[in-house]
Amino acid sequence: MAILRGPYYQTPPKITISFTETCNLQCKHCYADCGRRSARRELSRAEWLRFLDYLVENEFISVYFEGGEPLHRPDFLQVLQRSSRDLMSMLRTNGTLVTPKVARELRRSGVALVLVDIMGARASTHEWFTGVPGSFAKSCKAIKHLQDQGIDAWMMTILNRRNAAEMNEYLELAASLGVPKVGILRLYPLGRAKRQWSELSMSLEEQMQVIQGLRVPQGLRVMQSWHPKDKNCCWQSAAVNAYGDSIGCSYMREYVNYGNIRKVPFLQTWEHPLYRELRAGQVEKSCGGCEASEGTRGGCRSTAYAFHGRWDAPDPFCSNVNEGVDLRVLPDRLL
Repeated sequence: MAILRGPYYQTPPKITISFTETCNLQCKHCYADCGRRSARRELSRAEWLRFLDYLVENEFISVYFEGGEPLHRPDFLQVLQRSSRDLMSMLRTNGTLVTPKVARELRRSGVALVLVDIMGARASTHEWFTGVPGSFAKSCKAIKHLQDQGIDAWMMTILNRRNAAEMNEYLELAASLGVPKVGILRLYPLGRAKRQWSELSMSLEEQMQVIQGLRVPQGLRVMQSWHPKDKNCCWQSAAVNAYGDSIGCSYMREYVNYGNIRKVPFLQTWEHPLYRELRAGQVEKSCGGCEASEGTRGGCRSTAYAFHGRWDAPDPFCSNVNEGVDLRVLPDRLL
């Protein structure tokens, strides 16, 4: 039986909370298919506060808040303040709602890190995705507002056909804004991104050409998720969506539901048979280079399942185990 090289956890050390599926933008690639109103009843502030108490009692270390747009819900800062009291708390945001006042409130809340999504190096590119004029300038200004309050701020983007030619310009933008780290992420076939797949997707060869051609300015670090940095996060990941469903990872949101925390204590969902299987790292084929770099094996289980329909399949975003999968073409069952 394959054994992960990372430590074995009796309970997960960290968790992602997709706090809301509402948002003030209209992004064409939105994985959660967000709108200004939620599709169903999200967890209330009181429910989130009780859940955070539960996490503290069970010795979780950190919480990563994302959405939708967490700041679109007026009760988020109160929840964040409670989280930061006992847990390392991080926030991913589109930045458009981060005014100087909100940045001060984020500092007072004790947030450890804020990651700002900026989808291109130019306003025209970014706003093609968001559908909202002026959103690029607001997102860039958010970084300054956060820095003015002494808050660490990083930039995040999703590599795709619309922004691929701008990636080095994007790194230059990050450097000019004084950002220490940039995350360049793969495009996942989820939510609205599936409906734009033919326009946004790239072949693996095209993606690797961009990654290998990055010119990183001095002082800037880049995080990316292609060979040899193709990590299998399932061994340590945990996630809960806005409705209380335990989904293991935000990128599994359409594929799994291990139970709802309104009905089942979260750590019981951690023992779900499929959840245990994915954590075990038992895969058909993996990449030795990625294993050596990341200490885990098999790469992303979400993309493996999306393209192959099997949880133990190779991750097609790794150039060593792609095996001829055309990432520009989605399987019919996803559509």
